[in-house]
Amino acid sequence: MANRFAIILAAGQGTRMKSKLYKVLHAVCGKPMVEHVVDQVEAAGIEKVVTIVGHGADTVKGCLGDRSEYVLQAQQLGTGHAVLQAQAVLENEEGTTLVICGDTPLLTAETLESLLQYHEEKKAKATILTAHAADPNGYGRIIRNASDNVEKIVEQKDASPEEVLVQEINTGTYAFDNKFLFAALQSVGNNNAQGEYYLPDVIEILKNQGEIVTAYQMSDMGEALGVNDRVALAEASVYMKRRINEKHMRNGVTLIDPDNTYIEADVIIGSDTVIEPNVFLKGKTVIGEDCFIGSGSELSNTTIGDRVQIRSSNLEDSVMESDSNIGPFSHLRPNSHIGKRVHIGNFVEVKNAVLNEDTKVGHLTYVGDADLGKNINVGCGTVFVNYDGKHKHRSSIGDNTFIGCNVNIVAPVNVEANTFLAAGSTITKDVPEGAMGIARSRQENKPGYWEKLPPAKK
Repeated sequence: MANRFAIILAAGQGTRMKSKLYKVLHAVCGKPMVEHVVDQVEAAGIEKVVTIVGHGADTVKGCLGDRSEYVLQAQQLGTGHAVLQAQAVLENEEGTTLVICGDTPLLTAETLESLLQYHEEKKAKATILTAHAADPNGYGRIIRNASDNVEKIVEQKDASPEEVLVQEINTGTYAFDNKFLFAALQSVGNNNAQGEYYLPDVIEILKNQGEIVTAYQMSDMGEALGVNDRVALAEASVYMKRRINEKHMRNGVTLIDPDNTYIEADVIIGSDTVIEPNVFLKGKTVIGEDCFIGSGSELSNTTIGDRVQIRSSNLEDSVMESDSNIGPFSHLRPNSHIGKRVHIGNFVEVKNAVLNEDTKVGHLTYVGDADLGKNINVGCGTVFVNYDGKHKHRSSIGDNTFIGCNVNIVAPVNVEANTFLAAGSTITKDVPEGAMGIARSRQENKPGYWEKLPPAKK
């Protein structure tokens, strides 16, 4: 197999997006478009990636990091000019170079690998990735010769009546013999209305030199969608969502209503997990087997064990171990770690806290900056008072502790194992093992108080 390289065109400003965000960094299913492209390019066996950057160069570099080398196209003078900027990096290399746009997030590694393999088998100097379009209006047509190789690419405005009827179109992705590519680019001119250097002109130059130019027709034109505005961005997101959801269903995940289930690209889900509609799974979320994710839940960068039940709750940057459950209407804020068989009921918020196995937090409770041991019962209305107005403080609760309703735990407090915190208490001091902490005024009854009240106004 030949050495393989890729040039990703990512220098255009994308004015039609009408956005402060650089075009190729707009997200499709939770990931910037250009990152989708690099993922698939790497999966297709590309050894070296060169990204052509221009507007927003630093933000693109920040997104891709060391996965690519970078070349700056200071002036955007067309696709041919953009590719030429990689000359200093690639011109002496032997092998195949893929040229792909950074705003084509739907192209798959399988399609790219098929294109490269076809190109190398045919010993072509250039191969165009094409697609069959039921409505080719607006696309460049691929005109083949008697040998089924490419005779030319004809733009619609220049096409004859017969050529207009051709339904094989140019997708804008190419494979080239690397040295022939850069040699041909030297001959590309800018004698056109825009005064730009166009990459498709390389095809004509190679044809005039008698070189083989082929075309590989992909099976699904939808992959070739280029995103130039918000409408196309939405189309790409719908297409990608459908692809992602189908992958999970084929891997044994039940999606009750896949059209209304939103799973981002890097999410991992175990088999026999059931997901109801209107669920959002984001970032690097990992879900185990036999889980239930109820309608209205949102999980972001969260790891879920097996047999976890989540009902209408929001979880972010946290962990729930196997056989735990949460909800409805509860919230795990970042750095929450929920142990095995922990129960978190409704209207509970947990932040930067550890709840160890078999602990129960039934309802209407805030647990922040705390370490809870095993088999603890946290009563309704409990508040971990962790903030003094300037600093956060941490509390710890030992195993087998019973916390009554409406308890305030004013951090920093250390409550030892096997203790009781009486309902209605405000705990400000450490509680030793086996003791009961109680901090509330004694009840006093005032006889005859009703008769002393003034009559109610009518």
